[in-house]
Amino acid sequence: MRLKEGRDHHVYEVEDMHLEPGLERRMGALGLTKGTRVEILNNQKEGAVIVKFRGTRFALGRKIADRILIREAVQ
Repeated sequence: MRLKEGRDHHVYEVEDMHLEPGLERRMGALGLTKGTRVEILNNQKEGAVIVKFRGTRFALGRKIADRILIREAVQ
């Protein structure tokens, strides 16, 4: 499933990212890497996807969220 398809207030784990190399390095510097647990705070049909990972909230554009693959996190 893609990050932009996730449901509000659910926790997921990043499986893979298909981003441009520079953007993938930037996401890694922020702490978003494979295996990171991500909570979706707000995923409206339009606009940015608001997520929380490693204790910080981020707004990711829908194009970026479309290229991040996730799966349900095991509690």
